[in-house]
Amino acid sequence: MAKPVGSITRGTTGYNRLRRCDRWIAAVHGPMLRRAARPLVVDLGYGASHTTTLELFARLRRVAPEVEVVGIEIDPARVAVAKPYEREGLSFRLGGFELPVSRPPALVRAFNVLRQYDEADAWRYWDALRARLAPGGILVEGTSSENGRRAVWAGLSPDGPETVTFSARFDAFERPSDLADRLPKTLIHRNVPGERIHAFLTDFDRAWAVSAPYGAHGRRQRWLAAVEHLAASWPVPRQAPLGGPGRWRLGELTLPWSAVS
Repeated sequence: MAKPVGSITRGTTGYNRLRRCDRWIAAVHGPMLRRAARPLVVDLGYGASHTTTLELFARLRRVAPEVEVVGIEIDPARVAVAKPYEREGLSFRLGGFELPVSRPPALVRAFNVLRQYDEADAWRYWDALRARLAPGGILVEGTSSENGRRAVWAGLSPDGPETVTFSARFDAFERPSDLADRLPKTLIHRNVPGERIHAFLTDFDRAWAVSAPYGAHGRRQRWLAAVEHLAASWPVPRQAPLGGPGRWRLGELTLPWSAVS
């Protein structure tokens, strides 16, 4: 077997760390997984514990009962620990960015993996993973805080980046720009004046500030008001599955990638 492509990460993980992203995947891409023939989902770089892969499997099986999930890790010891938890539709194997699976995946989730790489490598691995997707497939790549209460992820099709999503518990930030440390590698170093991502986060903070009176009814109401304010000047999707009050109430905001690239 060829050597897996990539480097071993710290492997930090925990229960429900990726729940916010899983919930978004199920809502936004569940219909695609239901339509696909033999839908395969890859959880790339699941870490020192199988926990988040098992949670992804359970959540996706509720919306796409035929989905198969494969957890891939570059550390043989981590794969050995996960193997006893295999079951029908769920397996674990050794590998990296080459994705050692038998058919193109409909979806790849890669979380807290590319953070250790430089920007050029991050783009290169984005391209490599997109090239392995099935037609109409999606790569979800992002970073979360240790407890999963703050996260940002990009959604990429075989043609390139499509969306960027900001997600947080309402008690996990003082202002929306606190999510900047979770930006994808391709954006995090561009959060400086003159760049679109910096302009967006600045405007989001301003919208959060002017919506402060809504805080009397709770931080969720303040978030909803801030997103509505922001939507007047940014292309915030207003309809499901990417947008609308149903998503915003969860502490989510999705933008087209073109708005911040």
